[in-house]
Amino acid sequence: MFLDQPERFAAFDPQHMLGHIDALPDQLEGAWALAQSFPALPESFKQARLIVLTGMGGSAIGGDYLAALVEEQCPVPILVNRGYSLPAYVQGPDVLVIASSHSGSTEETLSAFDQARARGTQLMAICTGGPLAERARAAGLPVWQFTYPSQPRAAFGWSFGLLVGLAQRLGLAGDLSADVEEAIALLRQGRDEYGAAAPIATNGPKRYAGQVYDRIGVIYGGGIMAPVARRWKGQINENAKAWAEFDILPEQNHNGVAGTEYPEKGLEKLFAFFLRSSYDHPRVALRTELTMKLYLQQAIMVDSYMARGGSRLAQMVNATQFGDYLSYYAGMLYGVDPTPIPPISQLKEGLARA
Repeated sequence: MFLDQPERFAAFDPQHMLGHIDALPDQLEGAWALAQSFPALPESFKQARLIVLTGMGGSAIGGDYLAALVEEQCPVPILVNRGYSLPAYVQGPDVLVIASSHSGSTEETLSAFDQARARGTQLMAICTGGPLAERARAAGLPVWQFTYPSQPRAAFGWSFGLLVGLAQRLGLAGDLSADVEEAIALLRQGRDEYGAAAPIATNGPKRYAGQVYDRIGVIYGGGIMAPVARRWKGQINENAKAWAEFDILPEQNHNGVAGTEYPEKGLEKLFAFFLRSSYDHPRVALRTELTMKLYLQQAIMVDSYMARGGSRLAQMVNATQFGDYLSYYAGMLYGVDPTPIPPISQLKEGLARA
C-alpha cells in the first residue's frame, strides 16, 4: 500500500512536515530544559488569582492542554482567550496574562497584549520574536523566546513544553519533572511505532488514516482528552486539508448525540473517533462506551484510542502524537502538501489589504 512506501512521501511533503512530527519528543525535551534556564520570574506571578493565556491556533492550544493538565492541583483558574479583546474581568495586577504567538506577529494576540498592558495586568510573552517580543521587552516584561522555524502547529512541543515548564516554575502543579521524563520516553517509543518506516500492519495512525480518508472525522474526548480532540481536529484540517470537527464529553451526550438521523447520506460519510484515558471520570468512560454503541446502531463508523502512559502528561502527549501522525498520513492519501495552508494565507492577505 502507498503508506508503506514512505519514499514516495517526499513528493507531497517538500517542506518535511513529517520531520516536525518526528521531532515532538525532542521539542518537548528542549522546551522543558529552556524553561528552567530563563531568568527568575517576578514573585508576584505566583500570587495571581487568575491566569489567562491569549493566543490563536497552534499558539493557543498549549493553554488548553496546560489547563487540563493541572486542573486537579492548580489553586487558580487558567483560561484561554482566543480573540482581539480580553473579558472585562481580565484586569488589575492580580491577573497574569501570557501572550503566546509563535511568530510574534499574530494580530489578535498583539491586540490583547496591548489591552492587558492598558488594564494593568501582569504580563509575559512566549514567542520566537517579532513585534510581540519587541513590545514586551520595551515594557520590561519577561519574554520566553525560543527558536524553531516551522508552522505554529508544528512547534507544539515547544509551545506546550514551555508552559509545562512555566507551571513548574510557578508551582502550579507540584514537581512535573518525572512526568516530563516519562512523556519524552513514551514519545520516542511512539516515534518508532508510528513513524513512516513502521508498516501499516502494526502502525495505528496509518490504519486509522485509511479509515478517515474520504470521510468527515468527528473527534470526541473528555477531561484531559478534550484539548487533544481539539488538536486532532485542527491537525486533520491543516495537514490533510480535510473537514473535521470535535466535541466534548459529557456535554455531547446532552445535545450532539441526538443528531444521528439526518441527513442520511451525510451520516454515511462520518467517522466518529473517541479518545480515551485511564483518567476519564468513570461515568465519562461509561458514556463513551454507550455512545459508541449507539453510533454503531446508526451505522456510523466508530473507533477509539486508549492513551498510553502513567501520568496525565504522558497520556496527553501520546494521544497527540498519534493524531499528528494520523493527520499526516491522511494528507498523504489525499496527495496534498501538509505544510502550506492557502485559505489561511488568503484570509491574512485580505485582512492586510483592509
